[in-house]
Amino acid sequence: MYAACALLSPPYSVLTYSLPAFFPAAFWQAGLRLAVPLGRGEKGALRAAVLLETSLTAHLPEGVACREIAWPLEQTPLLTPDLLALTQALACRQGVELGHVLGHVLPQGLRSTQLRLRSLLGGRARSLSLRQVALASSEERATLAAALCAGDLRFLPSGVDAAADEFCILRIDPPWPVRPSARRQVEVLDYLHERGAVSRRRLIHELGQGSTASLKSLLEAGHVALTREPDGVDEEDVTEAQALLPPPPQPFSLNTRQQAALEALTARLDSGQAGSNLLFGVTGSGKTAVYLELARACLAQGKSLLLLAPEVALAHKLRRDAACALPGAPVFFYHGYQSAARREATFRALRARQEPCLLVGTRSALFLPVPALGCIVLDEEHDASFKQDEGFVYQAKEVAWFRMLQARGLLLLASATPDLKSFYAAASGQLPLLRLPERVGGKGLPPVELVDISSHVVFGQNGSGLAPACEEALRETLSRGEQAVILLNRRGYAPLMYCLGCGTSLRCPHCEIGLTYHKGREKLICHYCGFMRPFPAPCPQCRGMDFLPMGEGTERLAEHLAVLAGRPVLRLDRDSTRRPGRMEEILAAFARQEAPILVGTQMLSKGHHFPQVTLAIVADGDLGLNLPDYRAAERTFQLLVQSAGRAGRGDRPGRVLIQSRDVNHYCWQYVQNGDYEGFYQAELARRRLRRYPPFVRLALIRISYAMEDEKGAASMTALAESLRIRARELQVQLLGPAPAPLALLRGRRRFHCLLKAADWPPLRQLYLLARSQKISASLRLSLDLDPVNML
Repeated sequence: MYAACALLSPPYSVLTYSLPAFFPAAFWQAGLRLAVPLGRGEKGALRAAVLLETSLTAHLPEGVACREIAWPLEQTPLLTPDLLALTQALACRQGVELGHVLGHVLPQGLRSTQLRLRSLLGGRARSLSLRQVALASSEERATLAAALCAGDLRFLPSGVDAAADEFCILRIDPPWPVRPSARRQVEVLDYLHERGAVSRRRLIHELGQGSTASLKSLLEAGHVALTREPDGVDEEDVTEAQALLPPPPQPFSLNTRQQAALEALTARLDSGQAGSNLLFGVTGSGKTAVYLELARACLAQGKSLLLLAPEVALAHKLRRDAACALPGAPVFFYHGYQSAARREATFRALRARQEPCLLVGTRSALFLPVPALGCIVLDEEHDASFKQDEGFVYQAKEVAWFRMLQARGLLLLASATPDLKSFYAAASGQLPLLRLPERVGGKGLPPVELVDISSHVVFGQNGSGLAPACEEALRETLSRGEQAVILLNRRGYAPLMYCLGCGTSLRCPHCEIGLTYHKGREKLICHYCGFMRPFPAPCPQCRGMDFLPMGEGTERLAEHLAVLAGRPVLRLDRDSTRRPGRMEEILAAFARQEAPILVGTQMLSKGHHFPQVTLAIVADGDLGLNLPDYRAAERTFQLLVQSAGRAGRGDRPGRVLIQSRDVNHYCWQYVQNGDYEGFYQAELARRRLRRYPPFVRLALIRISYAMEDEKGAASMTALAESLRIRARELQVQLLGPAPAPLALLRGRRRFHCLLKAADWPPLRQLYLLARSQKISASLRLSLDLDPVNML
């Protein structure tokens, strides 16, 4: 017998192997993980693969013999037929190898061949590595196969490497409390700040053995700690971690609107047919309460529910809310920042489980073998984080719908500002719409005011970041003992550092993008490739030392506001929350009113509930409005409406101020009125005129080559000519290739081909042609269907 096997590591090919005759034919099931030899040498290197199908014959070229599978990695498949079908559909959709999909969605431990076999044959304990099994005699392998089928042989993980199993985590924030001359210690601290928790083995491997002594000193000083979990919290300490979050809302009964929405959803759930709904509710309308009650109904029917959040911060909050609303219910938690061991353990636990459960997580949880899955909920369904656009590209909403088609279950999309395409589907009758038009308790949405800053110097050397009207509103709020949140979607101290000596801004040598100044770390950092240089330091062009920080980031804004408030303020952004547990500490401190102001990026724009917040200020409302992206106005509208929803959620009325240099932009009237449907109609008309989704299918072919490649441009030009000819034949509108908005990243020149067509198949055909016509190995091509990131 022969088997088609998908490799789980590059080149991700589907290869044919022969099956050992000493296993019964029924043993070889689709989805079984295998160790297969690949490469030269005796038996070749062992790679992990997944069995796709078996056959009695194989069509091989003359003189070619099949290698035999080395050994199975499990007795029964961990991959369910539904998950295998899902990954096959995704591979077809994206035009990639099936192994490429499996290699990106399976936890790391399930892609490894580092296992041992434990045998008790003849009453004698014996452990064998897979390499020893592969090199064993046929008689011995047959004996081991019989023992495996009889349950007398079991799989053990490889020996524990303490350095690989211990994670280094920061216990302090910048600036670092070490001597400037302790450069190796600063290097370790910078490394952990950039990458988060990493294993001790990886840190020493990447920074060199010289970092061992520095790490020891930092551990002794308490600046770094070792833990078994990269988030700094063991599963047994979840209660303690949740205690850091703001207190959950008090239990309450659903109001009439919420109850009507719940009844409609449970009716769809009871139908036994695949279905989907859009829950459209203003901020503070109690959408979370609806789908937690839906989870209760699912569990009562013997079905599992998968609750997805776009960000880990919101996932933590939803897990806490679920534990409070459903005490005693089995709740699993899964996201990409957990350790590989924990993600693998969750995968195995769910595969072995027969009873229904509630699973809370981020988009990667869609690929878990959830038992009796009956419903999937996407909270904040409009969020761009539901699209994976690096590595293996996929849209979580599409994956969720595929899984509900398989399970004949219910997909619920929920948002206060739905994706325009989702609302278009609802308006067209393709997606049933449920509404929650009022806040819980009947409170109105806070009034939104525009503050014209076109004639004010609010950002810069002499500016505080806020116009006089905003500063006055902030002082009034603080004088009443209330709190305020300030949104600025730009982290760091200043986005540009300008040299007054030679008149240039300091830029990244690998990306041609301005370096952002981070004052607390005394570094200039590229936010795209991670390049860093110390600051202050001489200008690389003129060697001068006279600089002007230009623009404003959250770090600089928080510094100004601390002076205005006369006391420290809190900051919530990617930099301030890198240390494990720090995000929960910041949110809890603000909930306890330890600080009057919380400054942050879009991390604070949705999902958070602070009753004492009565003022929300958006420091730069224009920031994303003029990006080269057809969704720029939609994203700005969503971000600002969500941000406005943070104010006035308690007993006191709220107020929202948005600073803008272009107060006449059409977007603002809809933001001020909280008029989603008005914005939807206006934006829809513009997209219909310019042929953008939902009126066409859109795809992006990304092309790049190394900046030192002299033939890269010529190769791309030749490829583009063949694509234009085929595009006309397929009735595909092809724009480009043109330089990407970020034209140089990580040392590679980047170009975009934008494709528009009436349906998806012609777009995939054109991409497959591009792959087949690629004449230079230096060219990299990738396909992004319905792109979210246009940069």
